[in-house]
Amino acid sequence: MSDAQPITGCRPGDITEHVFLCGDPARVYRIAEGWKGWREVCNVREYRIIRGEDHGLPVTVASTGIGAPSTAVLLEELAKLGARTFIRVGSSGGLDPSLGLGELAITSAAVRDDGTSKAYVLPEYPAVADHRVVAALEDAARERGVPHRVGITWSFDAFYARNATWQADDRMGSMSFGGYWPSHLEARIRDMQAARVMNCEMESGILLTLAGLFGLRAGSICIVSDRTPWKGPATIDFEANMSSCVEVARAAMRALA
Repeated sequence: MSDAQPITGCRPGDITEHVFLCGDPARVYRIAEGWKGWREVCNVREYRIIRGEDHGLPVTVASTGIGAPSTAVLLEELAKLGARTFIRVGSSGGLDPSLGLGELAITSAAVRDDGTSKAYVLPEYPAVADHRVVAALEDAARERGVPHRVGITWSFDAFYARNATWQADDRMGSMSFGGYWPSHLEARIRDMQAARVMNCEMESGILLTLAGLFGLRAGSICIVSDRTPWKGPATIDFEANMSSCVEVARAAMRALA
């Protein structure tokens, strides 16, 4: 019987204990820049995985693709191969209007507005970042003088249904095809802002839920790539201060090790 994982094809020895996660497969190379002895161990579907050494620390970086279902598959297989500490490096929408574009958002906990985590455990189970990971990320950002915020992240499934654009009359408008826009979608965004939720994205909820269930360490740091609701048709910047985000995450991982 093969010892390879069924989706990624990774085998024992391919994955290190300390793992960075990102959504975009192209960002894998950016996170691994400067690592010694790196090699690609997976390039299947949305999953691209590289392992190497960062200042002598064996590390792995893996892309999750977009959303909770693909993230859960990857986390399961990485954990089965020995991964124990995870830091997500991603992009997010700023719900708090005081957040600046490019500012770093460090997740302390997540609102589980996805379907995958509910398939694992009851909705009342919290998605909480490991306090050691949060502290390491915060320390690394502070030491480098990088603007950052720590707070709660709204983690959802539907990118277009959960986002909106501002209209001229101060109402929110649809980003979905044909203007699909039930009234409860605007209410959900306003409710999250009223609850002082910091930012929104699509992977932290399942990451933190599974880390709690499996006894793993996990945290998330994202750039604020856009503001939710959007102003204008194309106001997202996936590279706004991403270099600082990667630097902070790598420094935090070394501190955790």
